[in-house]
Amino acid sequence: MSHEISTRILLQQLASGRPDDDLSFELVLDSFRHRSYGLFLLIVLIPVFIPIPAGQGAFSGLLTTLIGAQLLWQLEHPWVPAFIGRKTFKRAHVINFQRRFDRWLGFVEKLCKPRFEYAFDHAWARAFSGLLLVVLGVLLALPIPFTNYPFGMIVLAFSLGFIERDGLLLGIGWILGLVEIVLLAEFSGLIIGHLADLLRYFS
Repeated sequence: MSHEISTRILLQQLASGRPDDDLSFELVLDSFRHRSYGLFLLIVLIPVFIPIPAGQGAFSGLLTTLIGAQLLWQLEHPWVPAFIGRKTFKRAHVINFQRRFDRWLGFVEKLCKPRFEYAFDHAWARAFSGLLLVVLGVLLALPIPFTNYPFGMIVLAFSLGFIERDGLLLGIGWILGLVEIVLLAEFSGLIIGHLADLLRYFS
């Protein structure tokens, strides 16, 4: 498959217009359907890096889980419920995200290229990506301190991998995702163990 569009150019296209314009998930996905999974991940991650009021950070995690579930189900293009598809966000959020990450994306763009593309087309590889995104999305939605940025950066690697069709970058996302899940599980186990010891001490 040809490398039709880069993440940086895609963001520039989304950011072109008035900052107070309303964009909907449905409109964005219809406009860039050939990169819809990666783009959907990119859009739902914006609240993680550009804080938006009204609990949008947790919403990002839930949508990440929805995307992962659809990859597990082997859907060719992401589907969103009507109430989510109609949900709007200001173009200003995309503009702020683009300004903050443009230089970094320019660097990543030089390294990215379509390779190991079976990671996007093979059923088991897509299912593995989906499973990791389900778990990462659930963890991202939980109110765990100091985890939004690490989980956000890992899911961003998935997003860029899907947009750029770069299987190597996706593989890096797999590894980082597994490491983060294991570390969090170990950390949670230690906390639970200490709490159990504390309860036994006072009982």
